[in-house]
Amino acid sequence: MSHEWKDKVVFITGAATGIGESVVRILLDEGVKHIAILDIAEEAGQSLQAELNSKYGNKTKFYRSDVTDEEHFLGILNAVVQEQGGIDVVINNAALMNDSIGIYKKAIEVNVTALITSTLKAIEIMGKHSGGKGGTVINVSSVAALTQSHVMPIYFATKSAVLQFSNCIGRPEHFSKTGVRVLTVCFGATDTALLTDEKLGTFDKYLESSCLDQLKKGFIFQRKESAAQGLVDSYKKGESGSTWLVVNNLPVQEISGSVAEAYQILSQNVYRL
Repeated sequence: MSHEWKDKVVFITGAATGIGESVVRILLDEGVKHIAILDIAEEAGQSLQAELNSKYGNKTKFYRSDVTDEEHFLGILNAVVQEQGGIDVVINNAALMNDSIGIYKKAIEVNVTALITSTLKAIEIMGKHSGGKGGTVINVSSVAALTQSHVMPIYFATKSAVLQFSNCIGRPEHFSKTGVRVLTVCFGATDTALLTDEKLGTFDKYLESSCLDQLKKGFIFQRKESAAQGLVDSYKKGESGSTWLVVNNLPVQEISGSVAEAYQILSQNVYRL
């Protein structure tokens, strides 16, 4: 079944800059009805809203939001539902890539806890089991969920959690009741502010000066527009519980089979057959 973006109401976090901003721009060209843009970067968000609304009409609205402030965040989500008469797609894109002692707990809250809270609330709002019409949640993971490295173990752990949570809650047992697809998109290393010396951080003082260089050795950095297009395209063809990979400026590819096979291998000694 093919899904189209036209006339959809979209709610996206971490969308004032970087990949999220590129997603917003592509979706407006796809003909969405409205996009709620959430980010902590207020100046960038207000500027983006003004630019896009002058070009497309009043199709976007920026909300300054720290996704870890649950009451405020859920208040925005409810407000969008009230103003737009519903919501069709929630994209949980906000993330921190920082393993430093002073920030890693916040990173876990942003990357995992807030994403789970948003997903559960979105399913409650859109779910057919609660009177909704169904919809889609797209959770952003990373190639960090598919590989292992000593460089940023906390970040890698959070993105692994996103993949496992999204795959499990997207399974048919849930989807058959809710009608809400949950997709996972794993971005490869992407040329955004997230991957800069200013944003990166580590608990390991011996890695402080070489963290970015080590990541560059291990991954090819792609353009943010390529990552964004991959996310947009995954929505059109992804089944609930599916996993999609966007790397090296290539078109998005489904890797659900590989993920399932990997878990079959990991669990082969767990279940008694």
